[in-house]
Amino acid sequence: MRWTCRSVLVAAVLALGVAGAPMAHAAPLPVTYNFLAGIPAELANPGGSLPGSNDYTCKPSAEHPNPVVLVHGTAGSQQTNWISMVPTLKNEGYCVYALTYGELSSVWPASRIGGLGPKEVSAWQLKVFVDNVLATTGAEKVDVVGHSQGTQIPTYWAKYYGGAPEIDKYVSLAPYWQGSDDDSNYSDVSAAFVEGLGLPPAAVPDATCTGCADAPADADFEAAINAGGGPYIQGITYTNIVTRDDQVVTPYTRGILAGPDGIDVTNIVVQETCSADRSDHLSIVANQRSAAMVLNALDPEHPRAVPCLAVPPYTGA
Repeated sequence: MRWTCRSVLVAAVLALGVAGAPMAHAAPLPVTYNFLAGIPAELANPGGSLPGSNDYTCKPSAEHPNPVVLVHGTAGSQQTNWISMVPTLKNEGYCVYALTYGELSSVWPASRIGGLGPKEVSAWQLKVFVDNVLATTGAEKVDVVGHSQGTQIPTYWAKYYGGAPEIDKYVSLAPYWQGSDDDSNYSDVSAAFVEGLGLPPAAVPDATCTGCADAPADADFEAAINAGGGPYIQGITYTNIVTRDDQVVTPYTRGILAGPDGIDVTNIVVQETCSADRSDHLSIVANQRSAAMVLNALDPEHPRAVPCLAVPPYTGA
């Protein structure tokens, strides 16, 4: 009995020691600065999410109260587009969410080749996704980080599907705000492909939508997002990050657009602070410099130095 009592006492002391010890923090996620590494990530986890993203138990902190929603570009997905940005944001304490929109099939792998469907439908998919993020996290607003076509889709959601009050900061990588974009060709091909397979055409559901408004009847998608004097909306803070070596948005200046009075817009050309940065339309989302710029745009009160290093096209660094 003496040894039993002593054992109980020792166990109690050890338990108190463990209880009083500080909780261990999760180890930082590894960050791969290589845009093309998103492809093997999808192959290793078909139809899944990158580690650190789409965790619906995540609760936004006081330091970062807005969940960050990542919106990929044409032919991208929630994994292939964001191999660098997801762990970067998660390691900084953000709740990170990413969707795949505009896919032509629900069957993998076609289900993870997004940004090919009608853009109005893609914007509705984004609305539904963000509504769920806000409802789950209890947050009032989200911050948006978009790439290429994913810089346009949120604007349509904001203007016509009631999204404007739900966006705080809007960061665009390789945007095209001025002139028509080349994605219209993809849309035409996609529509023909869907018709050839006998699939029903995608459409926005006829549903009640608080804050929804009709787009101009005679306007195509690009004209609709620029209706009313341009793509910017009062109350949202914008940052545009572009590269002179963009081979898709040409000229790259199509992604630079000053804001009207009363709207905060920052335009960044990555080469203006580092001539060694040769990032292109792809690697602009997968390098340390762009990552630092995005973090500064999301949290301007705690700016960090943006390193100057050689960034190659296609991959990143």
